[in-house]
Amino acid sequence: MQFLRASLLVILLLNAACRVTEIDAQTDDSQVRDSIQATNTLPSYFEIKQETFPYRASSKRRFDLLHTKLEVKPNIQEHTLDGIATLQLRPYFYQQNHLILDAKGFDIHTLVLLVNNEEKPLEYTYDEYQLDITLDRTYSRDEDLFIRIHYTARPDEVALQGSEAITQDKGLYFIGTDSLQIMDKPIQVWTQGETQANSCWFPTIDAPNERTTQEMFITVYSTFQTLSNGTLVSSQFNDDHTRTDYWNMDQPHAPYLFMMAIGEYAIVEDQWKDKRVSYYVEPTYEPYARAIFGRTPEMMEYFSGLIGVEFPWAKYAQVVVRDFVSGAMENTTASVFMQDLQVDDRELLDYHWDGIIAHELFHQWFGDLVTCESWANLPLNESFATYSEYLWSNYKYGKDEGDYVLWEQGQNYFAEAEEKQVDLIRFHYQDQEDMFDRHSYDKGSRILHMLRTYLGDEAFFTALHHYLNKHAYTSVEIHDLRLAFEEVSGEDLNWFFNQWFLDAGHPKLQLTHSYDSGKLKVNIQQVQDLKEAQVFKIPVNMEVWVKGKSQMFPLLIDEAEKSWNFDLNQKPDLLLLDPNADLLMEVDQEKTAAEWAHQYRNASNAIRRIEALEALAQDSVSTEVAGIYKEALKDSFWAIRQTALNTLELFPQYLNAQDIMMVLQMAEQDKKSLVRADALTLLSTLDANQYQEVFLRGIQDSSYAVVGSAIAAYTLSNASDKTEVFLPYESYSNLNVVISLANYYVDNSIQNKYSWFIEKLKKINDEALYYLLNYFARYLIDLQGDQQEEGINLLAEYAKNHPKYYVRLNAYRSLGFFEDQGRVRALRQNIKKQETDKRLQSMYESIP
Repeated sequence: MQFLRASLLVILLLNAACRVTEIDAQTDDSQVRDSIQATNTLPSYFEIKQETFPYRASSKRRFDLLHTKLEVKPNIQEHTLDGIATLQLRPYFYQQNHLILDAKGFDIHTLVLLVNNEEKPLEYTYDEYQLDITLDRTYSRDEDLFIRIHYTARPDEVALQGSEAITQDKGLYFIGTDSLQIMDKPIQVWTQGETQANSCWFPTIDAPNERTTQEMFITVYSTFQTLSNGTLVSSQFNDDHTRTDYWNMDQPHAPYLFMMAIGEYAIVEDQWKDKRVSYYVEPTYEPYARAIFGRTPEMMEYFSGLIGVEFPWAKYAQVVVRDFVSGAMENTTASVFMQDLQVDDRELLDYHWDGIIAHELFHQWFGDLVTCESWANLPLNESFATYSEYLWSNYKYGKDEGDYVLWEQGQNYFAEAEEKQVDLIRFHYQDQEDMFDRHSYDKGSRILHMLRTYLGDEAFFTALHHYLNKHAYTSVEIHDLRLAFEEVSGEDLNWFFNQWFLDAGHPKLQLTHSYDSGKLKVNIQQVQDLKEAQVFKIPVNMEVWVKGKSQMFPLLIDEAEKSWNFDLNQKPDLLLLDPNADLLMEVDQEKTAAEWAHQYRNASNAIRRIEALEALAQDSVSTEVAGIYKEALKDSFWAIRQTALNTLELFPQYLNAQDIMMVLQMAEQDKKSLVRADALTLLSTLDANQYQEVFLRGIQDSSYAVVGSAIAAYTLSNASDKTEVFLPYESYSNLNVVISLANYYVDNSIQNKYSWFIEKLKKINDEALYYLLNYFARYLIDLQGDQQEEGINLLAEYAKNHPKYYVRLNAYRSLGFFEDQGRVRALRQNIKKQETDKRLQSMYESIP
């Protein structure tokens, strides 16, 4: 499972060249982010200890679910599913005469025991969540029993829960069938099982420490394609224009990893070794499917070789669905992805989706083959999948790209740590959905990287190989991982696992140093709140630079304050703790502009170079700064060139005519589209009129990011032909282009664009929709009569009915432009009253 790419925080960081955050959208996104963080931590984790939440044990295993056979037929119009489930079970150890199954929101038609091909009705009680079945006798652990249940699942009637990572949990979703359509969508049916939502569409033992083989018979209209776990064995056409597809999964896996997807898909076939690899996309995106997903076989080869365990399943498919409730989900042999991955080749020039694709693929080993035994142990799934994003990026795109991924993960964790610091493996939580946070994902990834750094590559990957082989097709807890590393390395690693996996917080270090008479004295103090966090044991390298040469000094920080003395024949130019940025910690170390400049010019790690640039930007009077930023414009790593461009927007006085010529060249020739886009933006802040021809050429660029920036830049000029120039780009649905046009239309009161706004609202993805709703509301202000009323009603529909909570949020806020109208005030109050999402309920209380 991966976080929604389009969550508020990620939206704003998604694409550095997307200038939407620089456009005056009359929205305070920092306030929204603060509100979201606040609601994610109610009550505050700093005020309430984790132990005040209940202890969450692994599910007690009374029965072992051996095999699940499902015969299902979705009723698309009614949003129900008719099903027959045949379950093979065996008492786990103790004798049993009662069986409890998870089954949420069902109509139970028959429930029988199968004995010698005869059906024997059983007595049961049902509370809409669980079936408590009285068996015909007591069964021992060497006896199998077969239960058959005919039922109708009604997922829309299940009370919704959700989290930041998984916004809803009704298990089964029907898309494109509502009578009120606020978006153009194809008809689709898909499932999402994590954490315990698959029991909304079939009866099961819905726990991560359960494993079962599986058969699935799916009956659909013959125009639809189906996808499920395992391999497609047969397709039988029926007399009523339906078809029944039979999918078989003969390797056991957890019930939450069962999946089904139905829709009109183009299926693009690929292959890795002798295994089928498939990409399911809407027909419009068939030409781009291989460009989006086509590196999957290479990933399978790379990961299989890296960990020494070949991809363990019979096939691997990837399907894109509309309105998915998360970023993606790693169902065994068949991962589901949000619709944002459906892009054309021009969007792929700006960014690719390798990270999320690698994440779900790596789960096929870490999460599917070996599964966390309880949600308290969720990082055993998510930390590894998140770390794979770094592994793949470092392998495929180089060290700088890999370093950048690790840095982003650290930033995600540090942002959450401002409001919430909890154990990574936590047995006390309010709800299992709370486990899906930046600790389980990003902090966990960084911890794995620290463990790898400490042990070395050979021991680290040998231990992963051992761990997977030892625990294949079973569930695990954190101690299984520790023991695997100890068995390989021969080292007691309790200290590492206790402080990083089983305790909260991270080190905050204050480093000071002095030099006198050939002696370098270094003092490091741990300044994290020691009432909330421990004193950490930190093996770390310190790089000391003297006259262009460096020495590496290994340090062990294991006290609240510790000092070292080193013989050094000259005062150092720079001290750099953890030069490769491997460790998850914050370091407070005062450095002069000369030291930061030295760090930029000499650090081998891209993040240390970016860190230096950001620090130098705070020292605008230093003579070092201008020269460094001009050097950074030529850096080999695109993110550093981009950082330099963005900072120079704030300090245009640094740029002489020669520098501007360099920026002009970057705007048209830089190999990275995001850098070209930001170069255009910088030029627009210098003199938008002077560079009109450059902007016009940028509007014709193949990259949408560049086109969007060029439109925004041309808007700032005094050109008289803007509306005509922009007209051919109204058909685009890319966020960069749409928001730049919307900004122009709103700020300049361009008439007759109401229909354009309506069309875009229905066609763009949720990320762009979040922003466009506010522009649409501002455009409505100048309209009168029916169009304004119709537009307000449409905003209200988004606020009430859109599946993504952050879209509903911005639609609700956008209605605030019309708060002076009594009807709208009442409408907003009604929306507020009907909202069931706890995050929004809390936010709405603070929105006037």
